[in-house]
Amino acid sequence: MPRVALYARVSTTDQRPEIQVESLRGYSQARGLGVVGEYVDHGVSGAKDRRPALDRLLADARRRRFDVVACVKLDRLARSVHHLTSLAREFEALGIDLVVLDQAIDTSTPAGRLLFHVLGSIAEFERDLIRERTVAGMRAAKKRGARIGRPQADLDRVLLVRQIRSGVYMRPAIHSPRSH
Repeated sequence: MPRVALYARVSTTDQRPEIQVESLRGYSQARGLGVVGEYVDHGVSGAKDRRPALDRLLADARRRRFDVVACVKLDRLARSVHHLTSLAREFEALGIDLVVLDQAIDTSTPAGRLLFHVLGSIAEFERDLIRERTVAGMRAAKKRGARIGRPQADLDRVLLVRQIRSGVYMRPAIHSPRSH
């Protein structure tokens, strides 16, 4: 019986990974795969190459604990083509297939490998578009006079030095630029 590792990820702590995990369990059961591990990153961006559950999955892959990695969507695994292709190369070198349920990717087939690379490119393109829109929005806000970044702290430096010398802690007052 082929052994499968299930990988799920949600980007924020208020999101729930259970829907992904249940879908992966159903796939494994329907295909007669033995689940050897569920690896879930909760509240971690897919843009990060290092994630606790993904790191454990890769360590177990190197120990040859499973034959297949399954996830629901490619962007759950990684958001850059570079990271996706490096994961795919490592899985291939270890003899591990990648199955992505919602995109019908199975890297044990030539068509599955092609689709994997095409969708990875699209995911990176989408992320770049989001970044461009964010930067454009920040530029427009600056042109309108909005201050971008953390609020400035109002400090009375003389009072601060006196309080530090006397051992009294002072929390700086934070004022939003909109409150003036």
